Amino acid sequence: MKIVVTIAAPVATVWDALRDRDKIRHWHGWEYEGGLDEEIEQIYFTRAVEEGTTLRLGNGDEFAVEAVEGGSRVTLTRAPLGADPDWDAYYDDVTEGWTTFLHQLRFAVERHPGDARHTLFFSGTGPTSPITELGLDHRTVGTTVELDLVGQRIKGEIWYTSEHQLGLTVDAWGNGLLVLNHIPPGIKKPDGATMAILSLYADTDRAEVEGRWSKWWAEHYTANDRR
Repeated sequence: MKIVVTIAAPVATVWDALRDRDKIRHWHGWEYEGGLDEEIEQIYFTRAVEEGTTLRLGNGDEFAVEAVEGGSRVTLTRAPLGADPDWDAYYDDVTEGWTTFLHQLRFAVERHPGDARHTLFFSGTGPTSPITELGLDHRTVGTTVELDLVGQRIKGEIWYTSEHQLGLTVDAWGNGLLVLNHIPPGIKKPDGATMAILSLYADTDRAEVEGRWSKWWAEHYTANDRR
């Protein structure tokens, strides 16, 4: 399986964002107490092997960065199921994570080159997607959006969509990014699975945003997880 994004930047810039530890923090995952730096080290350096602008991770996943018209193409080729038995049960979750992170990589490089971010993370279970709850379903990439987002009037655009995800730029967060992910209830996840990552920049009042979102999330989803 392959996940592909095209970034409007030279290969050298994109490759640097994949190999500089500080810059990886600008797009990989989300902040959490004492963990993100260790996670980055383990995934991208401890067992990773570079060859040109290809990076093979310890679990067999592989990044390849190549020049294309208008910038660079990043292709993440997932290792086949069974390559790492310890992670087989989480294979689909990891695929969803990589989808999120590659689009966060593109956002960081194109919209916030070199800028640090602060993040908020929420997860839980529930039958209804936050994409639907927030009135964002049926929107196409590039569409301009203006709406009340959890008690805050915002403007933005649809950054990306996938089968289970949507990314929305948010002007009120210093041109930040909201990523929403929802897996509906099914055999593997009887209660469904829902996630949101908020990337905040500039002088955004993180505590104020966190307060509003924590309340909204607790009202809509169970097993609330905040970082």
